[in-house]
Amino acid sequence: MSDLEKTYVALLRGVNVGGNNKVPMADLRALAGGLGWQDVCSYIASGNLVFRAGVGDHAGDLRDAMVKQMGVDVLVVVLEGAALRAALAGCPFAPDDMRVVHGFFSAAPVAIDQSVVETYRAASESVVQQGHVIWLHTPDGFGTSKLAGKWTRAVKGDVTGRNLRTIKTLVEMLDG
Repeated sequence: MSDLEKTYVALLRGVNVGGNNKVPMADLRALAGGLGWQDVCSYIASGNLVFRAGVGDHAGDLRDAMVKQMGVDVLVVVLEGAALRAALAGCPFAPDDMRVVHGFFSAAPVAIDQSVVETYRAASESVVQQGHVIWLHTPDGFGTSKLAGKWTRAVKGDVTGRNLRTIKTLVEMLDG
């Protein structure tokens, strides 16, 4: 890897969810390769890419290319590999089931509406913000959490979330 190249992770929000924003991962990898990205790998069909590239507006470039070539316009958050590693290392929760902790990532500062959090948060649930990452721990299950269901009201800003297992796997791909 040259000094000008870094490893990155692209996280796309709302891809292949509920039959909406259909994006075949092979097509997405090819599109990213067409942007000059190297060693592009995807993880599961919900829009996770690991790649190498020089410095640039990778999120904007991918989003623009997806709109132009696929007709799909979704939030794209691109993190340097080091930032995702640091987020994982700094996760304030260590659950037995990694599916009950979600990290929500943003490219820009976001705020939490504490009144919404307190209205819908179960006693067992916790929310911790660390810079551009917001962690949500739902020990009784993400799918049954009232707060998770109101998350777009609780967070002021564009975020895309991944469970801790997915984050760990993406870091392993970066390191592989």
